[in-house]
Amino acid sequence: QVQLVESGGGLVQPGGSLRLSCAASGTIFDIYVMGWYRQAPGKQRELVARITNGDVTNYAASVKGRFTISRDNAKNTVSLQMNSLNPEDTAVYYCNVEMPRGRYWGQGTQVTVSS
Repeated sequence: QVQLVESGGGLVQPGGSLRLSCAASGTIFDIYVMGWYRQAPGKQRELVARITNGDVTNYAASVKGRFTISRDNAKNTVSLQMNSLNPEDTAVYYCNVEMPRGRYWGQGTQVTVSS
């Protein structure tokens, strides 16, 4: 079984920064892709950023230039550095991994950007 645990969420003022981390544990063979998604109440879950096992990254247009995704393959972790946060970034952020056996999701961590 694969388990993903996110950390680093919280309340931050506009313009501030947060760093999210996700650790994968359990039966790990090869993680193709690690990524972060977010979902605000009443809205569809959307991709924020992803990184492949070849270190190719993709970002949502709304976060490009502000967020940076990185992974540590040896530790099976992925992080999301979020700078210049806007109220529109408020959402529950979910870690996601893609493996040969399927896709897995974390429980989510709340990020709230407010004055």
